[in-house]
Amino acid sequence: MRAAVLGETDHRRRAGALTPPERAPERAWVRLPSGRRLNLIEPTAFDWTDEDLATGLARTYRWAGHSVWPGAPLSVAQHSLAVLEMRRARARLTPAQQLRELLHDADEGLINFDCISPLKPFLGPAFAELVRRLSEAIALRYALPPWTAAEKRAHKVADVAAAAAEAVFVAGWTRAEVRETLGIRAPVKPADPLLPRYGGEPWQPWTPELAADRFLAELKRLAFAAR
Repeated sequence: MRAAVLGETDHRRRAGALTPPERAPERAWVRLPSGRRLNLIEPTAFDWTDEDLATGLARTYRWAGHSVWPGAPLSVAQHSLAVLEMRRARARLTPAQQLRELLHDADEGLINFDCISPLKPFLGPAFAELVRRLSEAIALRYALPPWTAAEKRAHKVADVAAAAAEAVFVAGWTRAEVRETLGIRAPVKPADPLLPRYGGEPWQPWTPELAADRFLAELKRLAFAAR
């Protein structure tokens, strides 16, 4: 009898070991500098502070962190301010429209990853969905107006123009390589759009601390003006 009981118990244990456990809920937590926690898979509009976002963008780098400036990669925060200045130079924008320009890459500051466009299809629909969820949370948080087709085209012109200049003056590509290798058709303009406002050397990447401070100041100013 004892042997039979032991055999039955052993059988149940083996059967239990083969039973798959209940699937844990999907989550991808990030602890932000403020101490808040962000679930990248299910973000809400209240999971980060403005300071968290500015810091994240200032520590996320364009061009995979490569730079001809010693020890100074270009941050997404600085790029975002450059695109904003380019758009300001070409059109009269409301504070809300300017805020939307400033935050056009804000999702990258939450995942700390600037993915180049040709790579995105290889990352698949799951990555696209992640970006969509983060972008929706950002748009809700800052009450960003939706893009019109004309606004999106104008933004893209500025964004690509900034990329063309960055490729040459920051990443070290030649003008011919920008056209032939990178496939960027925008002209490479040497004028740094940030110089009139902030001074410094043309196209010199800022330190993460400086980039965060300048991005945060503009974010707070525009968010207040857009109310």
